[in-house]
Amino acid sequence: MSAAAPIPGAPTAHAPLAEADIARLVERFYQRVRLDPLLGPVFAPVVEDWDVHIATLIDFWSAVVLRSGRYRGNPMAMHRRLPIQPEHFERWLALWNETAREELGEDNARIVGDHAARIGRSLRHGLGLGPTRPSPPQADASGSMPG
Repeated sequence: MSAAAPIPGAPTAHAPLAEADIARLVERFYQRVRLDPLLGPVFAPVVEDWDVHIATLIDFWSAVVLRSGRYRGNPMAMHRRLPIQPEHFERWLALWNETAREELGEDNARIVGDHAARIGRSLRHGLGLGPTRPSPPQADASGSMPG
């Protein structure tokens, strides 16, 4: 089995994350969010100016990942007004991790992915959506449980 071909422009070695990396990741990620059939409709009605919103999100991720202290806000309050369901978190995190791997390479993608997973768990809890749990087994038509 051969290794996947490197993505053009993606870092090949682990280098410390910088502001430019965070900005590139956030900009590319939210381009994808806006086009995503599950996530786009959640954010489109509430984001009035995407440039301003992305600048705020760059500040947020800079504060989280680089500890820059640039973000002042309340993410929980901002997300309470959105019609978010558990499947939105799952899609958001999958798209975030995919974009991070493409933009930052595997090692740095793991770093920002770990941050995103922790933030997601906190938001889910705060929004009353609870942790991700596997669905219980479903009985078949005869009433028998699988396994």
